[in-house]
Amino acid sequence: MTLARGERVAVIANARLAVPDRLDPFGDEPVDIHLTGGVIADIAAAGALSRHGTVLDASGMWLIPGLWDHHVHTVQWALVAQREHLGQAASAAEAARIMSAAPVLADGRRVGTGFRDALWADAPSLALLDAATGDVPTYLINADVHSVWLNSAALRREGFESDGTGLLREVPAFEISRRLNEVDPAIGEALVTQMATDAASRGVVGLVDLDMAWNEPAWARRLDAGFDVLRVEFGIYPDLLDRAIAEGLRTGDRVRGAVSDLVRVGPLKVITDGSLGTRTAACSHAYPGDPRNHGVLTVDPADLVELMTRATGAGLACAIHAIGDVANSHALDAFAASGAVGTIEHAQLVSAVDIPRLARLGVAASVQPEHAIDDRDLTDTIWAGQTAIAYPLRALAESGAVLRFGSDAPVSPLDPWAAIAAAVFRTRDGRPAWRPEQALDAATALAASTHGGSGEGAATIEPGAVADLALVEHNPLTADEARLRAQRVFATMIEGRLTHVA
Repeated sequence: MTLARGERVAVIANARLAVPDRLDPFGDEPVDIHLTGGVIADIAAAGALSRHGTVLDASGMWLIPGLWDHHVHTVQWALVAQREHLGQAASAAEAARIMSAAPVLADGRRVGTGFRDALWADAPSLALLDAATGDVPTYLINADVHSVWLNSAALRREGFESDGTGLLREVPAFEISRRLNEVDPAIGEALVTQMATDAASRGVVGLVDLDMAWNEPAWARRLDAGFDVLRVEFGIYPDLLDRAIAEGLRTGDRVRGAVSDLVRVGPLKVITDGSLGTRTAACSHAYPGDPRNHGVLTVDPADLVELMTRATGAGLACAIHAIGDVANSHALDAFAASGAVGTIEHAQLVSAVDIPRLARLGVAASVQPEHAIDDRDLTDTIWAGQTAIAYPLRALAESGAVLRFGSDAPVSPLDPWAAIAAAVFRTRDGRPAWRPEQALDAATALAASTHGGSGEGAATIEPGAVADLALVEHNPLTADEARLRAQRVFATMIEGRLTHVA
């Protein structure tokens, strides 16, 4: 293709449509999509109408609605590029050894990310990490971000006491992540721009940013500097709810004072329990070998109702983190009591009686299909005694619940094709499909990867629709797992403006 990023397309020529539930007569035949003012004006057989303006020749590629990632920690994901990767560490000793050779960043820290200790034979300890890393402040962030492992130098620097392990969980761990995210703006903004560019190259036109910060000024600054690669909806956390209400922020409003409308206010984000990997997700049955550990509820159910009621009255949607079945039950109770609209984030373990409640309450399930593949061995071990349904994608879809896909990056990479492949095929790396009865059809998975999610709100390609689109090599409705994971994106556009072109 000869067009350049930033050009506005008037005609997408010779494309094939990959959209479920179509009513048009074209089938797999090439069509021309005519755009006016960033909106689809007409779709016609290739060459049937005169082509005016800038033409993007699709050469038979498949045209899909632009994709969204509904759960990203933007700065933390961007910073992964300069952090040591620990996903391959098979033990605490190996993770400590890797960090002993990790580069020291400009702020004097070593930072690693992505370790998974739940199945390690040895346990993290302060002595082990100190022996490997010495006096350089060293931080290891769990893949689930709900715990961090610090050496003594890091604990001193951050003002935390040690219990002998160096591990901090939940709220203290989140505080460490917040501090690590506060990098030199010149470095951070360059990494965010690169992150967004990479996302656009995968067909992504938008994301929901759930960084634990007051996000509006950061996004206003990025827009003023020319950021134009993605649409963004940013979250607000409970400690900042009073400020958001006082300043009149409402879900859907554009960033104040910005020339662009690409960034808008998103939901109130509340974390109500822990995670599977840290063994803190609130569950009805105890964790193996620890009969008193049912996980933790980090927000009292009555307080959750109060938060959601205040947010709803102020015009904010709600995004409620709930992983364990107990947390999911309380979250649904709070949606019912408050009248809130929004999502349950994760919904990884849901009781059978709660699954139909999402659809009845109009609550969308914001889920991360790659987590099921990442966590299959943990689930089969740590949640072996749970009676609720783990990663119930098909059950939720069949109940009528709207699904919205995301990555929870940096927990999983920001890659919608990995999410779609995981949802449809429930496997990776040649392993047998895991719990295939919860697999989705490709049409539902693709729809869940668009802004409206699955169901009636799914994005489509038809006259009158906004031209947030992507051109891809393989038809995602029929491609096998390997082709989905390796999907090549030839062009991505927002309102017809190219944000990526190969």
